[in-house]
Amino acid sequence: MVKIAILRRELGASFSMDVCANGLAGGLKAVRPDWEVVALAPPVGALTSANPWIKGLNKYYRRYWQYPRQARQCDADVFHIIDHSDGHLAYWLTKTNRPVVVTCHDLINFFQPDNIRDQARLAAVSTAIWKYAVRGITKADRIVTVSAHTARDVVKLLAVDAQKITPVANGVDPAFVSLPEEIGVIRARQQLPADKFCLLHVGSNHPRKNVITVLKVLKTLLDQRLPVHLIKAGADFSAAQTAFIEENDLWGAIAHFSRPGKSTLVDLYNAADILLSPSCYEGFGITLLEAMACGTPVVTSNVTSLPEVVGEAGIMADPLDVAELSQVVRRLYEDVDHRNDLIQRGLKRVPRFTWAHSAEQVAQVYEKLLDL
Repeated sequence: MVKIAILRRELGASFSMDVCANGLAGGLKAVRPDWEVVALAPPVGALTSANPWIKGLNKYYRRYWQYPRQARQCDADVFHIIDHSDGHLAYWLTKTNRPVVVTCHDLINFFQPDNIRDQARLAAVSTAIWKYAVRGITKADRIVTVSAHTARDVVKLLAVDAQKITPVANGVDPAFVSLPEEIGVIRARQQLPADKFCLLHVGSNHPRKNVITVLKVLKTLLDQRLPVHLIKAGADFSAAQTAFIEENDLWGAIAHFSRPGKSTLVDLYNAADILLSPSCYEGFGITLLEAMACGTPVVTSNVTSLPEVVGEAGIMADPLDVAELSQVVRRLYEDVDHRNDLIQRGLKRVPRFTWAHSAEQVAQVYEKLLDL
């Protein structure tokens, strides 16, 4: 029996990485039912302290010292590190003489280091540790990237031979489905206005998510007297975004869901008239798939990996062009036939992105490494 160890982040540390780890593990069990798939994660810390510095040091100790030692003791045939930010594990695991695979989702922090600076107490230390960890993926036997764009970044920034990389797109959770007959009920349940054209944005508040542009589009459309309403699902607004909202009196046109569960997220996709996701950089863009699966038209950016995901099933624009994005949204508001065409295109495109399909491609990577 082949035994695969999926090395994941601490449960709950990263929502997107939890989705990917769960999706791949489930997909592998479906396409290779005779294999054993086990999941490893950093040990839960026994040390408790109210001091944030002590808590931070304990987290580093568990992730960068205890976790690698624990993983190396696993008797797996293949180790798969699910997140490039845990690439430091490859330094340890390659010494086991068993194949090591790493999934690289994006290398955004090389382009936008503010992503780390905004979240870390000791930004310089965190940046140095992140770069050390990510460079560990070059030690792996195979690198899986979630898009061709990310593969090109890995070749360019880490000097990895392209032959060592296998692009494998993410899948979408089958829980995300279109519920056109329930939209009225859903809006009532989530306390959303029944008579507004709802724009949805899902994700964090990292600079690359470009939330400020979403807010500027909202203001532009309100100034044009369009009955629009923004649904924000994800992290709280930043100080700068909050200031913009207050300066322009936008709170009455915004509904914020800070930590929606999966069922609530399915509701929000279905309740929305469009997904507005003008991200400046994405390694993949799984929210586009979730929206299309729920029958929600997608408006996104024409940069990085996003064209690979949306194809001809959505509208792409310059992520920094507020006027263009506003015009696109206005057309979708006014042209029901155009909006329905995008809905059908999205529903037709989504079935090619399943975790079973992703897992099949990854399983073939394992088999080549094991000469099966």
